[in-house]
Amino acid sequence: MTLTDSLRQRGAVLAGDGIPLHYGDQAAEFTAALNAAILMDRSHEGRLSLRGPDRLALVQRMSTNDMLALAVDEAAPTIFTNPIGRILDRVTLVNRAEDALLLAGPGRGEALRAYLQRHIFFTDQVQVADLAPNTRHFVLAGPQAAAIAVALAPALAGLDGFGGSAVEIADVPVYAVRVKPLRGSQWSLIVPGETAEAVFEAALATGESFGLLPAGSLVYNALRIRAGIPGTGRELSTDYIPLEVGLWDEVSFRKGCYTGQEIIARMESRGKLAKTIVQVTLDRPIEAPAALKLDGREVGTLTSSAATPDGSVCGIAVVKVTSALPGAVLQAVRENTTADATITGLAGVQPGGLAQE
Repeated sequence: MTLTDSLRQRGAVLAGDGIPLHYGDQAAEFTAALNAAILMDRSHEGRLSLRGPDRLALVQRMSTNDMLALAVDEAAPTIFTNPIGRILDRVTLVNRAEDALLLAGPGRGEALRAYLQRHIFFTDQVQVADLAPNTRHFVLAGPQAAAIAVALAPALAGLDGFGGSAVEIADVPVYAVRVKPLRGSQWSLIVPGETAEAVFEAALATGESFGLLPAGSLVYNALRIRAGIPGTGRELSTDYIPLEVGLWDEVSFRKGCYTGQEIIARMESRGKLAKTIVQVTLDRPIEAPAALKLDGREVGTLTSSAATPDGSVCGIAVVKVTSALPGAVLQAVRENTTADATITGLAGVQPGGLAQE
């Protein structure tokens, strides 16, 4: 049986790219994510391999975080920015013994591979390969995810921080990476494509006693927005610099030069931002992006929104710092639809004291 056959047998409704949207009961998937764990096929997310002695140096000079300090099997997120500091891609990089594994956003693998390839100098010793054609990417997330991961592969018990480890699941070689979580803890499992179904089924069988359920992209998106996590093509876009969307912890202010550093460093040194990221609750569904207004004056953009299976409507917005006040009620406007958007707080990781302009 192929992985696709297995997913359909479990009730998956698949998107055009073959990724499950849901399994027929989004409320159950959502509850499992909040209280137990979910297993998702996220194989549309990019995954690249960088080989050669200059692999970390390439990423170091092109992205925001300090990659040269990573030990073997240690992981860290970093952001590729353009010359004016705007976001191109956000990745998690794992410094493996033989290569660097880059986990990118949905649909971003080939574009990121081409971007990196264009910036390899003649003297650089590095090769970039797309792993997606021969692998699958599963995500295990939730309060019980760590316990399930250890039950699947006991060697993962020692992986407390962000990092990776080569293990076996169902006699299949798997590379497991602990990453920033949507909820609880979160693990990416990179598995060979031809044996992916065996790993998926083994994970579900092992996790059954923990309350693990398979889940689709609709619940994943609701969880992302509920947690205030920037998304590819939404908050992670050339409309914003990393500091504006709560990614202060993914920027090193001590490393050497990288593309876009001057703009980002200037924002940090001034201690001022014009815009920042917030979480909102909405009184009715409205599609993002939508303009956000206060007393008729536009103050920002609703960048993501979702109606969650528990009946709430939540969103992420980027607004002027002067308007980023918890409890403030803004009006979201898109074409002929309006909704009240109440700011519940700042999102992401913020600096100690965000000055206002």
